[in-house]
Amino acid sequence: MATVADWVEGARIRTLPTAVAPVLAGSAVAWHAGSFAPGRAALALLVALALQVGVNYANDYSDGIRGTDADRVGPQRLVGSGAASPAR
Repeated sequence: MATVADWVEGARIRTLPTAVAPVLAGSAVAWHAGSFAPGRAALALLVALALQVGVNYANDYSDGIRGTDADRVGPQRLVGSGAASPAR
């Protein structure tokens, strides 16, 4: 049974800057153009972060059911390590 810490590790927090960078760049361009909307920027940031975490979980799942992570070197994966079943 996967713990909360396992799920947080599975979210791969270190990859989140890749979701933040384009939102910051777009917000900077909007600011420079005089059309920055903080609410929209915050919503875009929230969606980008959620998509990144979702993609990380999807990658973990697909690698786990294919057996790609069976001999993994590096951080543990949820499905590949058996901490979470594919159904979870």
